[in-house]
Amino acid sequence: MKPEDKARESIDKLLTQAGWVVTDMRHADIASHRGVAITEFGLNPGYGTADYLLYVDGKAAGVIEAKAAGATLTGVEIQSDKYTKGVWATLPTWRRPLPFAYQSTGIETRFTNGLDPEARSRQVFAFHRPEILAQWLEEGLNPNLESGPEYLKQGETFLARMKNMPPLIEVGLWPPQVLAIKNLERSLAQNHPRSLIQMATGSGKTFTAISFLYRLIKFAGARRILFLVDRGNLGRQTYKEFQHYTSPYNNFKFTEEFIVQRMSSNQLDKSARVCISTIQRMFSLLKGEELEESLEEESLFDHTQLYREPVPIEYNPKIPIETFDIIVTDECHRSIYNLWRQVLEYFDASLIGLTATPSMQTLGFFHQNLVMEYGHEQAVADGVNVNYDVYRIQTEITSGGAKVEAGVYVDKRHRETRQVRWEQLDEDLEYEARQLDRDVVAI
Repeated sequence: MKPEDKARESIDKLLTQAGWVVTDMRHADIASHRGVAITEFGLNPGYGTADYLLYVDGKAAGVIEAKAAGATLTGVEIQSDKYTKGVWATLPTWRRPLPFAYQSTGIETRFTNGLDPEARSRQVFAFHRPEILAQWLEEGLNPNLESGPEYLKQGETFLARMKNMPPLIEVGLWPPQVLAIKNLERSLAQNHPRSLIQMATGSGKTFTAISFLYRLIKFAGARRILFLVDRGNLGRQTYKEFQHYTSPYNNFKFTEEFIVQRMSSNQLDKSARVCISTIQRMFSLLKGEELEESLEEESLFDHTQLYREPVPIEYNPKIPIETFDIIVTDECHRSIYNLWRQVLEYFDASLIGLTATPSMQTLGFFHQNLVMEYGHEQAVADGVNVNYDVYRIQTEITSGGAKVEAGVYVDKRHRETRQVRWEQLDEDLEYEARQLDRDVVAI
């Protein structure tokens, strides 16, 4: 099978799993299903042939450009953008140019939402379901400002609304919390997919997070937010803080105005606006496996995943990639390694990290986008925290490197396809101290 055909086979599978009907032009019935993907669709002269033309509710809404594994997808965005402008004038469309454009190898997929102001492409795990594209189209092109949600008056899309947020009410917030919220909202308005907040332990990270999450739901129209913790007891503490939070905009408790779910089983409340979960439980949910609640009481670092081969997450039709608009990961320096990282990268959501101690790996994962830096020294100077003595301990690894024994499973990225694979070392891997945080991550 040719690489191009193999890619299309994978793309067809992903589309079908996401609820699309894949067909050709000869057998196409655009009214038969909510989402129809027509292959090899000829466009106006000079515009070529779209690999896939996407119909949503009987009207053309987007295109997919298929490429063989290993292709640099950012290099074909111009081509797919051209396809969005070449649809016949006689065809029903949501608008012209078509608002949605995908580029995919079946392994890697990128997506551009043309409804957004200053739209730019982003990497996604799979394809969106036609239902969410229909919702975006209705809100972006036919908003019901009279009886629709209040947030629609702020803009047509989440990104547009982020650019038009109302002033922050600063009552009850420390100056660093005010700055963190404003900087985060600015980062989201600039379409940064990942943002990192560093605030010293005891300086109010969780209260800050709840404050900006309230605004993202109420004014930016975030449909559902995932708040990830690494232990069950932290989830219970976080839920209590949501219960105690009082809105400065209407004096309602957060949980009186919006449903907040603390997940203690693998049942996702579809009506919840905030879901609090351990990353372990969310991983098991995506895998379709049950998780004993007692296993959530261990930290991510209480047991290692290096000596067994983690099964990679695959697309789960029951949990589509658009399930969450925002993911907040508390103590994020613990959740970006090994199989847990797959949870963060599965959803098409803006990632917000909270930590008191970011490492180089943490900064790298969040694209160096540190929107707030409020360290312990400044917190002590401000009277928020009290000081402590620091003992620096040099280890054998930091001074002389180390050796990873044969038989350990590590993740490696293929240089050509860019696919991450878990591989078992056939022989010992030795590395020097200077390679730490550059070529090797020691956990």
